[in-house]
Amino acid sequence: MRTHAQAVVIGGGLVGCSILYHLAKLGWTDVILLERDELTSGSTWHAAANIHGLHDNNNVTRIQHYTMNLYKQLEQETGQGCGVFQPGSLYLAQTEAREHQLRLQEAKARFYGLNFFEISREQAMELHPLAQFDDVRCIMYEPDGGNVDPSGVTHAYAAGARALGAEIQRFCPVIGTEPQPDGSWIVRTEKGDIHTQWVVNAAGLWGREVAALAGLALPLQPTEHQYFVTEAIDEVATLGRRLPSIADRDGEYYFRQEGNGLLIGAYEKDMRFWAEDGTPLDFAHDLFPDDLDRIMENVIRATERVPVAATAGVKRVINGPMIWSPDSNAIWGPVPELRNYFCCTGIIPGFSQSGGLGLLAAQWMIEGEPQYDMFAWDLARFGDWADKNFTKARVSDQYSHRFAIHFPNEERSAGRPARVRPAYELQKQMGAVFGLNCGWEHPLWFADQPGTVETTGFTRQNWFEPVGQEARMLRERVGVIDISNFANYVIKGPGARDWLDRLVANRVPTEVGRSCLTPLISVRGGVAGDFTITKTAQDDYMMIGSGMAERYHQRFFNMVDLPEGTTFEVATNRIAGFNIAGPKSREALLRLTNADLSNEAFRFMRSATIEVAGVTCLAIRVSFTGDLGWELHCAESDQIRLYTALLDAARACGGGPVGSRALGALRIEKGYGSWGREYSQEYWPHEVGLDGLIKPDKDFLHKEAWLAIKDNPAREVLSIFEVDVTHDADASGGEPIFTPDGAPVGRVTSGAYGYTVGKSLAIGYANPAVAQPGDEVHVFILGKPHRARILHAPPFDPKGLRLRDQKPAMEGAK
Repeated sequence: MRTHAQAVVIGGGLVGCSILYHLAKLGWTDVILLERDELTSGSTWHAAANIHGLHDNNNVTRIQHYTMNLYKQLEQETGQGCGVFQPGSLYLAQTEAREHQLRLQEAKARFYGLNFFEISREQAMELHPLAQFDDVRCIMYEPDGGNVDPSGVTHAYAAGARALGAEIQRFCPVIGTEPQPDGSWIVRTEKGDIHTQWVVNAAGLWGREVAALAGLALPLQPTEHQYFVTEAIDEVATLGRRLPSIADRDGEYYFRQEGNGLLIGAYEKDMRFWAEDGTPLDFAHDLFPDDLDRIMENVIRATERVPVAATAGVKRVINGPMIWSPDSNAIWGPVPELRNYFCCTGIIPGFSQSGGLGLLAAQWMIEGEPQYDMFAWDLARFGDWADKNFTKARVSDQYSHRFAIHFPNEERSAGRPARVRPAYELQKQMGAVFGLNCGWEHPLWFADQPGTVETTGFTRQNWFEPVGQEARMLRERVGVIDISNFANYVIKGPGARDWLDRLVANRVPTEVGRSCLTPLISVRGGVAGDFTITKTAQDDYMMIGSGMAERYHQRFFNMVDLPEGTTFEVATNRIAGFNIAGPKSREALLRLTNADLSNEAFRFMRSATIEVAGVTCLAIRVSFTGDLGWELHCAESDQIRLYTALLDAARACGGGPVGSRALGALRIEKGYGSWGREYSQEYWPHEVGLDGLIKPDKDFLHKEAWLAIKDNPAREVLSIFEVDVTHDADASGGEPIFTPDGAPVGRVTSGAYGYTVGKSLAIGYANPAVAQPGDEVHVFILGKPHRARILHAPPFDPKGLRLRDQKPAMEGAK
């Protein structure tokens, strides 16, 4: 066994073998995989192994498409059969909402060049003559859908990796992972130690146990999951061809052919946790006792769809473990608090995603960053707040609602609240409906009655009018927005400015009371983040960024060494904040402070430490609303005192509280991008309009990567679209955009109704070679084309006069 390696992959299941293969494929051949038992142990061997290409997340769709195409290539490359069956998949909609979802996926498939389209009931009957479709509103067909052999695929990855020079050690449990001062690791096994640059935790059911060896606690929880295979059915055997699988998610089951029988599986409401206190180390190719009564309601619906299944005998029952994250997405990526420790665990649709998981993981380790923005999988989306209780509650919800539609803007209540500020109870009494952001509860909107529950769907919901009232109130008078979910960082010491200047691309302020906006450049030259940096004292700075990216950005902060005598603090937990904005924000704020807030004394992008209602605040004249306003940051212990004073002053001026839903609509009217939607590592600064904030005459993190792409023609340009809404729905994000004659243009990243300009709006990307400002395009809302125009400028205050208080009247749409 090797004693040195570029990477040690722990876990010989599907995903571990895929990562090993892709590491070797991308050039790292001095790699080794350690498996405690036999390959496929744990969850891989008993998986139903269905494959499909479409996903609600666009980038997950890309990697699922890659994975499906990879299996046949693997067979040719290795000679190892993957057991690929692709008779197609039928996707059924019994409800209007499901039809909206499927039609949107059909439009996305067309955008990405995938095979997914609507067929008639008659065509569906020809493909699957044993099923009935009388109750179905809409049927989509994916010709490439099907299933693979779990063992065959895993061994194909393994064979491919070995052929490229990688090593696999079976029956070799890992008993220790020890970090070294230079960032490398010692992996200890019963067969000897390995010194490695990277540790990869792909241990599946044992992901928690392997993580614990490195002092990590991962938000993972195994459950039981059942499916069964029927005895041979004459009607299946005599058909002479393989039947397409059926995805009837409204019926909450999955259905496909297995041999001459049928395989039926379900995610039942009466779910069961397993191994809550740790996965047994002697568990391998084991199963649990059958418990089919728990899934009988789902099975009955399945047999109503395919009646011949009702009288078939049961040949084999599989009741085995799966390990889940709180949102059922992978726990994936380098651990920000450790050097060179990569996780890839908690994967549910593994056979649809294994190739993409392996490829992007290998890219991240070898090239420093994956080609796609995969924050939806990034383990950095969770922090310590995602504890055992939160994880169990969310896993229970995810399992029992596995096939439920995840609607735009939907906020599920399981496991909440996880983290609250002092103002939480007060906001609840005020009628706040809360959302979850990096564990924090924050007001989305304010209802007339406390305890109001928001409805969900693809169309406008019960929050549409209240959010409109909040948006108009702020634009016409004044509003107070809780921004305590923003991430706050405090950098102090003689080297604070030097460290920040080497980190970010804009020039850091040198004068106390000055602020700047700046991008953070990614490894490939894209936009890793955007921040507001304020010099608060001679050697003190405060930096504000996206709350959801707080842990994600830690990886970039770690890339620049702090000078001696300088400290960096993540201060989010101890700092609260509010944005008071609108044309009367100065009038309201002057009721609470003696500070000079005049345009001459307190200009845009300036800051000062002031007293507001007796509370010491860092006041920054900036607002994500695009309107006149100040951000006020105070100690968390002063939050209620400051909040109540701001609300009283705002109400005296005809204003009041405003939630983040209205903030989203207001920033879209102004054309402002948001990290995680418009800004990500995939996009270049000149594609998103942030290149003007980059100073090429200074050094900053990944400057060479930016220089390599800065003169490249824009592949896509961040644009704002005015949409003609013919249905009671607005864009929300992810909708594809085409020209009127069907050429792909781009996709929506954010959407909302612009209440103060009276237009349905979307922000998104447009290929400048296909469509330019002024051109008509079609935005596929609800999967149907809606006429839209690419605007030359944001419809609200395109010259930024309101921010600078240079003109009191609102600019109209252009």
